[in-house]
Amino acid sequence: MNTVIRVHDYGGPDVLRVETLPVPTPGPGEVVLRQEAIGVNFIDTYFRSGLYKFPALPAIPGMEGAGTITAVGEGVSGLQAGMRVAYPATPGGYATLRTIAADRVVVLPPDITAQTAAAMMLRGLSVHMLLREVYRVQQGDDILVYAAAGGVGLLMCQWARHLGARVIGVVSSPEKAALAKANGAADVIIGTDTVAEQVRTLTEGRMLPVVYDSIGKATFEASLSCLRPRGLMVSYGNASGAVTGVDVGTLASHGSLYLTRPMLMTYIATRPALEHAARELFALVEKGVLTPRIGQSFALKDAAQAHIALESRKTTGSTILLP
Repeated sequence: MNTVIRVHDYGGPDVLRVETLPVPTPGPGEVVLRQEAIGVNFIDTYFRSGLYKFPALPAIPGMEGAGTITAVGEGVSGLQAGMRVAYPATPGGYATLRTIAADRVVVLPPDITAQTAAAMMLRGLSVHMLLREVYRVQQGDDILVYAAAGGVGLLMCQWARHLGARVIGVVSSPEKAALAKANGAADVIIGTDTVAEQVRTLTEGRMLPVVYDSIGKATFEASLSCLRPRGLMVSYGNASGAVTGVDVGTLASHGSLYLTRPMLMTYIATRPALEHAARELFALVEKGVLTPRIGQSFALKDAAQAHIALESRKTTGSTILLP
């Protein structure tokens, strides 16, 4: 049988139910994956709570994982049973076994474990999107990264340092500040009350070409105030709630700013785009430039506890489930 976590109604972590379903069979163009590790991300909590909507209920949350192919459907080429693969940004991950479109998985290099892959596929490819596609970070850039000690934040610190940028991180505690600095942040701001003022001091008034804000509603205005004229505000998360009711005139009053709300699925929508981004990510991991950090792991049946830990800001690095 197949152990899964399903949501029948939107709500808190208690709506995550442990259930048993039949072993899946692949349809045309699909493979069946026996998962060895599953990533837990804030987007999972958005779908669970109803901020983002599932196509239908009941539904299985989870957007990334890694494991071994056990069966291949009609029309699939280049993949076969026994191959180790991983995937990002594909719903249905909280399961021991899952079906997935063959063009959404990538083959893992031999020296990247399933746990490492599950800790970095969604996060690492999101960082690729943010630093190489949404805004192409260059040597000498000063950038602001919120949640700098989280799964995405730590990889952003590492990757941006590799690119020659100066990372100013924002975290919630001295312990997280130390972790962010150990992973490449040049400066760290603790708390969000005086972010703009501290950025002004740290940059000697130059301010920033780009801000990466995963917090959302609570930090949106402060983030705008950190930007130089014609700077780019990248709002890519809703940890404090969604940003709503934005007056576009605010962008003008802060210096003709640009605003974007990117989603990874858009940037890896095609097979070539997914493969290109994954190759760059894997290469940096193999070279030791990027070191995904698994801060905590939970059994699959304890997915609700993982959500509680994530939403209470008690996690660092990546969080994974082990089937």
